[in-house]
Amino acid sequence: MVEETSVEKAFTLTHPEQALNLLGVNDEFLHLLEEDLNVELRAFAEKITITGPAHTASLALQVLEQLAQVSAQGITLSTADVQSALKMAQKGTLEYFSELYQEVLIRDSRQRPIRVKNLGQRQYVQSVRHNEITFGVGPAGTGKTFLAVVLAVSALKSNQVQRIILTRPAVEAGESLGFLPGDLKEKIDPYLRPLYDALYTILGTEQANRMLDRGIIEIAPLAYMRGRTLEEAFVILDEAQNTTTAQMKMFLTRLGINSKMIINGDLTQVDLPHNQKSGLRQATEILQQVKRIGIVRFSSTDVVRHPVVAKIIDAYEKFDQEQMKRESRNH
Repeated sequence: MVEETSVEKAFTLTHPEQALNLLGVNDEFLHLLEEDLNVELRAFAEKITITGPAHTASLALQVLEQLAQVSAQGITLSTADVQSALKMAQKGTLEYFSELYQEVLIRDSRQRPIRVKNLGQRQYVQSVRHNEITFGVGPAGTGKTFLAVVLAVSALKSNQVQRIILTRPAVEAGESLGFLPGDLKEKIDPYLRPLYDALYTILGTEQANRMLDRGIIEIAPLAYMRGRTLEEAFVILDEAQNTTTAQMKMFLTRLGINSKMIINGDLTQVDLPHNQKSGLRQATEILQQVKRIGIVRFSSTDVVRHPVVAKIIDAYEKFDQEQMKRESRNH
C-alpha cells in the first residue's frame, strides 16, 4: 500500500481570545486531534499548522473550523465536544456538528445547559417528540437514560404531562426481592440508582426528593406497573433488555391518553435466566412498522463517556463476531 504524502495546512484564529477554548488547557484538544487523526499540530500566535496525510490533515482542519464556529457562539468547549466532532468527521457527518449546539434541552440544577452531543442523540430526541413510544437501543454510555429523564423533566415543566414514572425490571433479583435485607424501598433502590442519579443531576437533590415525596415523580420496579393505565404521564422503562416478552407486552399496553413512553436497553447485556428471549428484542422486531412508534439504534460511535469506552465496546463486538464465526465453522 502506497503511503499517503504528507501535506501542511493552516488554520487561523479569527478571534484570538478564543485560543484557550479552542486549544484546551495545555493544548489538550490539539493532542486529541493528533492522536485520533495521526497528524501533527503546532499552535503559534493566531495560527495552527497541521502536518500529516492529506485526508486526515483535511479532517483536522474541518474539525478546527467547526469547533471555532461553536466557540464563537460563546460555548465553552469540553473534551466530549472535541471527541464528538472527531467521531462525526470520521463518519462524514461533521457538517451537522455546530447545529447540535443550537438548542438547549433544559438547564440542570446548576444552570448548566444540556444539549444533544451527537446525531444519534438528536435523532432520539426528535423521535420522542414525534412519537408516543420511542425505543432507544444500544450500548451503555450513549446517554439514553440521562436524555430520557431530561425530556421527561422538560415535558413536566412545560405542563405537557402531570407526572413522571421511571421503572426498571429488577431482574438480577428475579423480581423476587424477599431475600434482600431492608424494607421494599431499600430492596429496590439499588436497581433504580441510575434513574435517581439522572434526576438529582437535572433537578438537584432537594427538588427531586420533594417531587418524589409528592408523587409527581414515581420510581418503581416494573412488576408494579401491572394493572395500571398511565395517563398524562411520561413513562421511562430502563434496562428493557431484561424484560420478558410477557412483561414488555404488559408494559406497552399501560400507555394512556396524553402520555409518552421511552423504552431503553442494550441487547448485548441481557441477564434473563434460562435463555429467555428478551422482550426488548421481540418488541423492536414486531413494532418496527407501527406508526407513532420510533426505534432509534445507537452504536459505539454515539458513546459520550470516556473515549476508551467506545473502544472497549468495539473490541467486545469484534470478539463476539469472531467467536460466532468459529462456532459456525465447528458445527
